[in-house]
Amino acid sequence: MTTFVCMAKSVKTLQLSRRCLNYQERRMMSEFVGRSVGDQVVLWRDKKRVSLSLVVRCTSAGHGGGGTLVEVMRAAQPYHLLHKGCTLVVVLSSEIVDSPHLPSILEDISLLHGLGIKFVLVPGTHVQIDKLLIEKGSEPKYVGNYRITDSESLTAAMNAAGKIRILIESKLSPRPSLSGIRRHGDTIRWYDGVSVASGNFLAATRRGVVEGVDYGSTGEIKKIDVTRIRERLHQDCIVLLSNLGYSSSGEVLNCNTYEIAAACALALGAEKFICIIDGPLLDECGRLIRFLTLQDVDMLIHKQAKQTLSPNGKAFTQTPKFQNGVGFDNGNGLWSSEAAIGGRQERLSRLNGYRSELAAAAFVCRGGVQRVHLLDGTIGGVVLKELFQRDGVGTMVASNLYEGMRMARVSDLYGIKQLLVPLEESGTLIRRTLEELLQALDFFIVVERQGQIIGCAALFPFFEDKCGEVAAVVVSPECRGQGQGDKLLDYIEKKASSLGLQMLFLLTTRTGDWFVRRGFTECSIECIPEERRNKINIYRRSKYYMKKLLPDRSGIRLNSVIA
Repeated sequence: MTTFVCMAKSVKTLQLSRRCLNYQERRMMSEFVGRSVGDQVVLWRDKKRVSLSLVVRCTSAGHGGGGTLVEVMRAAQPYHLLHKGCTLVVVLSSEIVDSPHLPSILEDISLLHGLGIKFVLVPGTHVQIDKLLIEKGSEPKYVGNYRITDSESLTAAMNAAGKIRILIESKLSPRPSLSGIRRHGDTIRWYDGVSVASGNFLAATRRGVVEGVDYGSTGEIKKIDVTRIRERLHQDCIVLLSNLGYSSSGEVLNCNTYEIAAACALALGAEKFICIIDGPLLDECGRLIRFLTLQDVDMLIHKQAKQTLSPNGKAFTQTPKFQNGVGFDNGNGLWSSEAAIGGRQERLSRLNGYRSELAAAAFVCRGGVQRVHLLDGTIGGVVLKELFQRDGVGTMVASNLYEGMRMARVSDLYGIKQLLVPLEESGTLIRRTLEELLQALDFFIVVERQGQIIGCAALFPFFEDKCGEVAAVVVSPECRGQGQGDKLLDYIEKKASSLGLQMLFLLTTRTGDWFVRRGFTECSIECIPEERRNKINIYRRSKYYMKKLLPDRSGIRLNSVIA
């Protein structure tokens, strides 16, 4: 056991010891930077480095926990409001299902379910199926992306699905402790556990014989019973989908976990798709990959599979689609190529860079799911940390968050001017001539849609003071209410962080409320850099606002940096 006691405002003693720590330990250490003086951090690991635990004892005066609880609750409120009522499809990888981490993950899912978040859980089964087959002296068989499901494999699949269902139901059944809440009144409703609903929600068909290979009872998803799943979700149930689908003739078919989950996410219109896996997604230097665009995912998959080019020498361009009631349109599920990724690799998911998870992530993103999260299930509380923190702790996959945003060009001059004129005439913005606008053009960011400039903003850096001025944040009237203003401001904040700026400020006469809601606070003119202060027109009687920038650990990259 190693003990560190914080004797300064930041845990510098922990940082000095990072070289002797493994990846998971470094991640845990980083979470304690900035703790209060006197906090004691205890790190323990066994000799085989199999298990790891971290304990924090807050021993400083005035740090008794009540204040921390209030801060945590207040900080969590925006995320609670954001996620409440949303539908999340969660894949529990077979390795996680087979690990000691499953109970704590399900405990957190139960907690979030109680806060009004709707869950569809899809547990993996291939590890359990393979174990059952090996125990009976049979060798698991795979061809390409799919398992060959003979009679023994189908029996093993049904046994594994049943055992996993019972396991998950049992872990979601514990009721909360009543000892601490009795004084708050009636506790009758707390005697009910979480309701888990499962059933024949998946319609499938046999994969059949493909290129001379008979896949037996391996199935392909054709339809998700959206109506009945939504009924269960509205009845406050967590829906549990197994790997088994059912044909129109009453056959039981063994289906691919990731195809089931992806098809379900698209059919339900889920807000998030989450894969909980048995390790982090790392880059070539062993660092956590925090954000991937769809293009990044495609490149990563093809690089890992060494299948960047198709046999005819052209890059893969086919994107499979799922239509509920029809199924996948390419006869090959999630996979754009037989050679790219899939079933056999699913057994070695971690060693193969989680290609199945990445393929599912790209598939559902292209289908309209807003965010995909790949989470290391060995991290305690990983679901809570990902959903209730700004930067999270996992890897997020999304289409380009700043699609259409770029640095302004000379050809954008009149488009920007057209956006500014109405607000200049109303007195909201100061007037800029075309010459003045041209001189400041290098500091402008624009949003372009179908060749039209629909939004703009400017960031004027003051490098000596490590701060920047936000100005001219404008969105065209017909595009307001779509979140473009928030995207512009977020883009500016990330741009400022990439430039090493630590604070943003702005001057406004009429839009202070909008910026206050986004983390700015009113300040005095003394907070403005002297260079800018000398140019302020005091007769406008502008209000001054500032915002301190937190370190950006999101991993989201911008397309260019202000020169």
